[in-house]
Amino acid sequence: MAALLPDLAPWRSSRDFRLMWCAGAITVFGSALTFVALPLQLKELTGSTLAVGALGAVEIVPLIVFGLYGGALADAMDRRRLIVRTEVALGLLSVLLLVNSLLPDPLVWPLYAIAAVSSALTGLQRPALDAIVPRIVPHDQLAAAAALNSLRWQIGTIAGPALAGWLLAYAGLRWAYAADAATFAISVVLALKLAPSPASHDAEKPSLRGIAEGARYAWSRKELLGTYAIDLTAMLFAFPLAIFPFLADELDAPWALGLMYAALPAGSALVSLTSGWTSRIHRQGRAVVLAAAAWGLAITAAGRMSSIWLVLLFLTLAGCCDMVSGIFRSAMWNQTIPDELRGRLAGIELLSYSVGPQLGQVRVGGMAALTTVRTSVWAGGVLCFGAVGLLALTLPKLMAYDARTDEHARRMRERRAGGAAARTGDAVHAPDTDPATT
Repeated sequence: MAALLPDLAPWRSSRDFRLMWCAGAITVFGSALTFVALPLQLKELTGSTLAVGALGAVEIVPLIVFGLYGGALADAMDRRRLIVRTEVALGLLSVLLLVNSLLPDPLVWPLYAIAAVSSALTGLQRPALDAIVPRIVPHDQLAAAAALNSLRWQIGTIAGPALAGWLLAYAGLRWAYAADAATFAISVVLALKLAPSPASHDAEKPSLRGIAEGARYAWSRKELLGTYAIDLTAMLFAFPLAIFPFLADELDAPWALGLMYAALPAGSALVSLTSGWTSRIHRQGRAVVLAAAAWGLAITAAGRMSSIWLVLLFLTLAGCCDMVSGIFRSAMWNQTIPDELRGRLAGIELLSYSVGPQLGQVRVGGMAALTTVRTSVWAGGVLCFGAVGLLALTLPKLMAYDARTDEHARRMRERRAGGAAARTGDAVHAPDTDPATT
């Protein structure tokens, strides 16, 4: 049992990791409230699955453009400063959603506009959040840090939808948006306490040339490309969250809407809470492929069930599979990508795990409009399973990846070990100083 429990070494060894973890947990909790409230408000205002699915469409382009630019910014400026500024801006967007909900007749177009701007800000912020982790966590603790960060996300996305379901049923949309705005205020205060994380001394200003350099590096690493392709495919075909309000109605269980949103992160949390075993897995590429295929099967089963409890069970299993894939993707990225490229590669990673869900919302909403809600869910799961299988056959480097022998992972271990030794040497040879005179 002790071997299964989460490895808390990053939490114990790094003050900045603790601050980031707490700030992120609070932000995710609040954002989860809006994640449920926004599609529900669109459903109430339009009654259209296509209109709800279109949320993903308006978020795609800003996420792509600003995700790539945000990656370049994360390599070129202080990462803490970038995180704080974007967090403030995201909080202001929650205030705008609250103001719109208070109108006698709330408008539809601001919901799409705010979703698009929020997607752009997420694209700017997320690469810095990902790229700062290897700086504040020892190399051998990066897999554990990925599991703990995922657990943070799961706590928020379980508690957030559960509270959102209650708030929306008994208090209304405005209270969900207000709570989200309050959580951003708290997270900004915590983020301000992070130590500065300046760019490398030889960092270049953000430019298309710099972004292209990151893209060339990613292209040269076929095992990294494989992780991007697998996750993008899984989310494109089997991400049904946009039509959960309609699925809950079809199953005659509108009371279970919050539980449906919470089921996926609940499954992820089960894996995170028993993630001690993940540090002993070295063939991480194979684990990513198997987990993505199992995700597709679980979504297929959820779409075929007519009992809400069985739907919740298979959604929870899908969350378990998604978490396994996420831990090993993150470990591969953080253990092998040089720090001077980490921000730009984080921008590309953002596209792989965020554009997929946005396109998936469009896919599931459009197919539901053409067929039925449940058909859209289970058919997407079947397509996911088949596509992941085909990709596995064409990605031999991903399937062969081994963290113990991979040249990039070995080089990063040596670099981190050399840097730690140099810092220790500086401390040993530093001149003695008298605290009373300094």
